[in-house]
Amino acid sequence: MSTVHSIDAHRENAEIYHGAELCSKKSIELLERIHLPRGLLPLNELEEVGHNHETGFVWLKQKKRTDHTFKKIGRLVSYAPEITAFVEDGRMKKITGVKSKELLIWVTLCDMYIDDPASGKITFKAPAGLSRSFPVSAFELEGEEKEKEKKEQKN
Repeated sequence: MSTVHSIDAHRENAEIYHGAELCSKKSIELLERIHLPRGLLPLNELEEVGHNHETGFVWLKQKKRTDHTFKKIGRLVSYAPEITAFVEDGRMKKITGVKSKELLIWVTLCDMYIDDPASGKITFKAPAGLSRSFPVSAFELEGEEKEKEKKEQKN
């Protein structure tokens, strides 16, 4: 299991949090800090979240695999019990533990980024070099999505 070795190598000097509620809060704060949509990691049963600021390494551990459908784009995404990545502003790279279902096959994702925030698009990249872009709005937290719709209807 290569992710365990990666996590162990980055534990020193890392911020580490435990407990479902605190971990969920910290994962959302992390996404905000790196300017990615807050609903990008819809993980319900997080047990540990760690972030080594020096190396940019992040890990999220949950009790079991989570599958989530992003309704606005009709994509099923699978999150493994351990997810790791290196983060920087507007990007998560060298991702492990995240797959998206494309037609009939699962495609491993290795990179997600927002090149131009004004475009309103986020791009997901597979190790084979294939990439696909979607609206950032498809990855908002579900409650926030409804709030935005209400505000738009009022205006």
